[in-house]
Amino acid sequence: MKKVSIISVLVLVIATVGCSDVKRHPGRTYMPDMGYSRAYETYASTSNLDSHGIKYTRMPVPGTIKRGDVFPFPLAKDKPGDSTNYVLAKQVANPMPKLEAKDMPEAERLYMVNCGICHGTKLDGNGPLYNGGSGPFAAAPKNLVNDAVVKDMPDGQMFYSITYGKGQMGPYGPQLSTKQRWMIVDYINAKQSEASGGAAPAAGDSTAAAAGTGDSAPANDTAAKK
Repeated sequence: MKKVSIISVLVLVIATVGCSDVKRHPGRTYMPDMGYSRAYETYASTSNLDSHGIKYTRMPVPGTIKRGDVFPFPLAKDKPGDSTNYVLAKQVANPMPKLEAKDMPEAERLYMVNCGICHGTKLDGNGPLYNGGSGPFAAAPKNLVNDAVVKDMPDGQMFYSITYGKGQMGPYGPQLSTKQRWMIVDYINAKQSEASGGAAPAAGDSTAAAAGTGDSAPANDTAAKK
């Protein structure tokens, strides 16, 4: 009985001390770097950095290229009424190796997600938004495999159109990386070749790819594409 009384008193004392309003130091934090983050959150205000002489804009250094990407397109978007850079884009060579068979599924996925809704899964210009004239778009998108203008369009000019838009087509530069846009260009070229009786890219076939890289790459005229 005496032991029970002693234990009861101790519990009462501990409870009283623990519930008092006396400020005490907290215990140790197991992972303090997670409990007390010193990093700035993604959308946190950084205005107080100016007072410390730190100029932070969240923008990458000019000329920075994302790892795994290719050099950015060298031509800017033409001003309204001007087509100088669109014409110059004919001379821009495709810096990417031509697609191999293993690359086709990803290139096809990029096309379907971004282009198929207008140009169709068969690249025939009959996507869901047109649907033979019964869709919400009255104007038929370009047939990418049979339209003579598109078939003869150099890679650089096609890339310009994807990046900045052309006619009623909006720009896809903000949605797709430089590498992804060139992959779509190569995918369209491959489908044009198939429609003309050519062969699809063979796995491991990099003979043609070697000619399309580096400073010695040929201009992307019609002969270079086919």
